[in-house]
Amino acid sequence: MRILVIQQKRIGDVLTSTIICNNLKAKFPDSVIDYMCYPNSIDVLKENPNIDNIIPLSNEVRKSIPSLFKFIFQIRRKKYDAVIDVYSKLETNLITLFSGAKYKVSYHKWYTKIFYNYTYERFDAVESEHGLAIENRLLLLKPFISEKITNVKPKIFLKDSEINEAKQLLKSYNIDSEKPLIMFGILGSEVYKTYPLEGMAKIIDFTVAKTNATIIFNYVPYQKDLALEVYNYCSEETKKHIVFDLYCTELRPFLALLSQCEMLIGNEGGAVNMAKALEIPTFSIFTPSVRKETWQIFENEAKNFSIHLKDLKPEIYKQHTEQYIKEHTFEYYAEYPLSLILEKLEAYFREYKN
Repeated sequence: MRILVIQQKRIGDVLTSTIICNNLKAKFPDSVIDYMCYPNSIDVLKENPNIDNIIPLSNEVRKSIPSLFKFIFQIRRKKYDAVIDVYSKLETNLITLFSGAKYKVSYHKWYTKIFYNYTYERFDAVESEHGLAIENRLLLLKPFISEKITNVKPKIFLKDSEINEAKQLLKSYNIDSEKPLIMFGILGSEVYKTYPLEGMAKIIDFTVAKTNATIIFNYVPYQKDLALEVYNYCSEETKKHIVFDLYCTELRPFLALLSQCEMLIGNEGGAVNMAKALEIPTFSIFTPSVRKETWQIFENEAKNFSIHLKDLKPEIYKQHTEQYIKEHTFEYYAEYPLSLILEKLEAYFREYKN
């Protein structure tokens, strides 16, 4: 059987959808499973033994009708038996429709019967220990797997050489291996997903005071000014614990570096999902407008904890739409009591030690 899984969008989405590949390969070990995604997400898929080929779909192809249709017919020539479209937007609707596959699987929308012969209503409010981002992806395996699925965690696969390079990088910065190493996700993928920088600095101060850890920041070069702003908000004592210039410009080295950390603390997003896939403990702060039911995943495990405004003040979500809350993100960030975040973080440190 030849299968194509399609998941455009951000790294966290792409990584989460690998559970589809992992389960299909376990069920059909002789199958060929290809994965289509944006080029900037390829690195979280590399070395996954359950993915045979990675197919990038670039913006240049997506936004050019001639290029898109040329791409569509390249896909058709691969003669897939099944296409599982997790993304389900116009370009992937067309890719699936013209693929020639016997099984064309996606989520139900009013128009999707035109493109797919197996469609499923997303869960919107269901009790789940894993989170709806997981449960909704498992829905798309229904045409292929009838038994209960227990392999529900995305995984990132690193080579020994990549891990050794990360260890050498830490050594080159004279990182004390006797002290915990904590990575801070100080910046979200969007402005509205970024907890106020001065507040983040206070969380870093608190972490150093409680753990005596070495701190590294997750940022990329164009974010250096914002990272420096967070650094400057920190106390002079905390600054002694921060290795500011230790960061990675490419995703695979970043993943290897993350794998060497004691934990990841900071804004919820792709880095948190990657940490969970590497079995690194996480303490994350959600932007108020992201649905907690979808992305509070694997928090049945004590090593993963998050704070969401909906947990603190659920009445806000009865009064306003998610779009309204998104447009007023920083007003609602002010509703997160810093004292409560620090209280939860201290409890998390105690739980983690136990």
